[in-house]
Amino acid sequence: MLVLTRKKQESLMIGSDVEVVVLDVRGEVVKLGIKAPASIPVYRKEIFEQIRNENLVSAESELSLEEISELLNKRAGPDESSPL
Repeated sequence: MLVLTRKKQESLMIGSDVEVVVLDVRGEVVKLGIKAPASIPVYRKEIFEQIRNENLVSAESELSLEEISELLNKRAGPDESSPL
């Protein structure tokens, strides 16, 4: 882990596209601003971990082709023909 000391309004660069700016420091709370291209998602760690865990649970779900077909048919409704 790289440890840096920065003061208010100082920044650091991650690669050439991401800038992290110290906006404010009050006691133990630091307010950061992050400038990054829209193509780079930026999440708080707890949100990132929640998304990752939900993706893992989803990936572990094992449905048979019959179950998938049944779900698709229910979604299409009784008036629409089955996509399969």
